[in-house]
Amino acid sequence: MPSVPPAASILASLGQATFAWDLATDAIAWSENAATVFPDIPAAALANGAELAKLIEPMRSVRSDALGQTGTARGGEGVPYRIEYGVRAVTSAPVIWIEETGCWFAGADGRPALVQGVVRINNERHARDEQLLKLSRHDPLTNELNRTHLVASLAETMEECARFRSSCAFMLIGIDHLARVNDAFGFDVADAVIAEVAKRIRARLRSGDMLGRFSGNKFGLILRNCTVDDTNVAAERFLAAVRDEVVPTKSGPVSVTVSIGAVTIPRHAKSAEEAVNRAQETLDAAKNRRAGSFALWKPNVERDAQRRVNIRVTDEIVTALNERRIVIGFEPVVDARLRQPAFYECLVRMEQDDGRALLAPDIVPVAERLGLIRLVDHRVLELAIAELAAAPGVQLSLNISPDTTMDPDWWATIESLMRAHPGVGERLIVEITETVAIQDIDDVRGFVTRLKNFGSRIAIDDFGAGYTSFRNLRKLGVDIVKIDGAFVQNIVRSADDRAFVQTLIDLARRLEIKTVAEWVQDEEAAAMLREWGCDFIQGRLIGLASPDRPWNGLAEKAAPATG
Repeated sequence: MPSVPPAASILASLGQATFAWDLATDAIAWSENAATVFPDIPAAALANGAELAKLIEPMRSVRSDALGQTGTARGGEGVPYRIEYGVRAVTSAPVIWIEETGCWFAGADGRPALVQGVVRINNERHARDEQLLKLSRHDPLTNELNRTHLVASLAETMEECARFRSSCAFMLIGIDHLARVNDAFGFDVADAVIAEVAKRIRARLRSGDMLGRFSGNKFGLILRNCTVDDTNVAAERFLAAVRDEVVPTKSGPVSVTVSIGAVTIPRHAKSAEEAVNRAQETLDAAKNRRAGSFALWKPNVERDAQRRVNIRVTDEIVTALNERRIVIGFEPVVDARLRQPAFYECLVRMEQDDGRALLAPDIVPVAERLGLIRLVDHRVLELAIAELAAAPGVQLSLNISPDTTMDPDWWATIESLMRAHPGVGERLIVEITETVAIQDIDDVRGFVTRLKNFGSRIAIDDFGAGYTSFRNLRKLGVDIVKIDGAFVQNIVRSADDRAFVQTLIDLARRLEIKTVAEWVQDEEAAAMLREWGCDFIQGRLIGLASPDRPWNGLAEKAAPATG
């Protein structure tokens, strides 16, 4: 059996040292290997608690504080404690991180009188903890603050501004068209662009300013002691830093620009959340105006009023949906020659408590902006199918929004309704806007094909307002083109509009696509359209939408919409 070595020998081999600290005299007695734990620390500095405390970071009182925070001595038992601290003899030397574990023993008065313990170097664990803390606070790609700590730092800075009556600014810097870089070169190149942009912004910061990665392609920047003029100057500095030199990557140089939105604090933001929202709003405005530009948030009475309207109308829409006050009005579309009803367009209405109704132009734009349009479209679909089921001789058309065209819930609803009401599909016309038709021709073609499998027809609404080619119309298999009323309403007075509308009608007829002229105001316009070969007309001349069912007694006379 090998003999057990002395405890001091074991501790020495582990890089640890023992000590006894007499609090009455403040003297510390160390084991012989103390120098291995405290290299470059003079023995005199270890001889008593006061001298050692002078070398301790970050709090000199950590050792004495631990004795008063670890409980009460019982009898002759020691009270355990454990602390960590750093020591160094001079500020230029690296910090040595120490873990100290020990017990203190009480004197006659019950207060600490003697401390015995063990110390060991803990640099590796401290470095690991520091790294974990850093990772929790910083973005791994750019090594800048992550969003959580950026916003927390913004809140702290705003509190300082309020306390010292100073000003600051918060910026959001967005990399323009980063998705194109992803598509063209891959995500690794896009990451290199993000890292380089962060580096360039960092290089142009003042001392005390803070940078963080706010989201995938956005950086947040806190500028302390910053006036409006300072903000404008700083923004141009950051724009130029990114714009003036291409970013070198492994796939070659990439040209990049950024856009910036900023808000001054506390003048235009009273909380971190408000500052972030206003900077985001302003960044979006800058990008919409021109990539690579800067915008500073300013009060806008019209915008604020519109937001109040949006909030009110949103609440009204949700309430109306729940209370089944979303209804439809029926606007007739008639044969241009015979003036007999061909079909009726379903236009959304919202009944109000006072008996009045909000019309589609008041409802649809707000519902689209605030993400409620899919719910409205679902309700209109249910109402239209119910009307078709109740009136076998009637044909109806309904508009659906861009979001709804790819909504799986909408498809599940229409498939369920079609199975529940066989035959209604052949009398349903679905209108999609021209802008939807050109967003992704393949996706829209799949949408059209599924509807045609039900026997339904497809109309392109507001044709002429966008850029859809007649080749795309043929590719999609569109049945009806509704010519944008903005051109139709002026054909009597405008030679340009006459030429445009006449050309559309002629091209559609050659492709065997039926045409509907919207916003027909008078008989003179109707006569022109009939002469040019337009198939159907609708508008004030024929009659605007009504909640009444105008087909009662007339359904058997309805002309087919596709001839």
